[in-house]
Amino acid sequence: MLTNTLNFLIRNLCEFFLLLLLARFFLQAARIPFKHPLTQFVLSLTNWAVIPVRRILPPFRGLDSASLVLAWLVALLMHATLLALSPWPFDFTAPFSLFSLALAALLEICKMSLYLLFATVIGQALMSWLAPYNPLMPILTALTAPFLRPLHRFIPPIGGVDITPLVLILGIQLVLNVVVPSLEQIILQGVSMIMLK
Repeated sequence: MLTNTLNFLIRNLCEFFLLLLLARFFLQAARIPFKHPLTQFVLSLTNWAVIPVRRILPPFRGLDSASLVLAWLVALLMHATLLALSPWPFDFTAPFSLFSLALAALLEICKMSLYLLFATVIGQALMSWLAPYNPLMPILTALTAPFLRPLHRFIPPIGGVDITPLVLILGIQLVLNVVVPSLEQIILQGVSMIMLK
């Protein structure tokens, strides 16, 4: 019971902070000014970790490398902690186990990025119908534009309705429900092999 509670708390707290770090990374990558209360919220909750790391890892080609590396480290720490709390033995000193943990953390970043994009596309689609002049709308548009723009070349509006957000949502769901679980299974099999040794 205690282990399950700890697992729940660790996973949810780490994933929340991971989403904040990724949101900060993508907001800066899209060159969005941090003036909206939502972006200020992201800055306020991540500055304490990002600013000290940025002294060691400066931005690379305009990308916030500190936020991205921190997100990977949070995912790595989360998976390592969850494995340490599990009842199965895990050799943290074996090179292959460290490699598996690094891959699991990288996959976690990709998965959380897709969840973030999924929520942003849905938010933009809903607000375009309900509140198109909301101050949050330009932020959502800037974040989704790099993914929707290529789709606009191939999918014209149908009856004056842009269906590219729907296509993008279906694509994200396909990756999250088919590709990601397959990759997680491969990593899990590698981890199981280490535990059985």
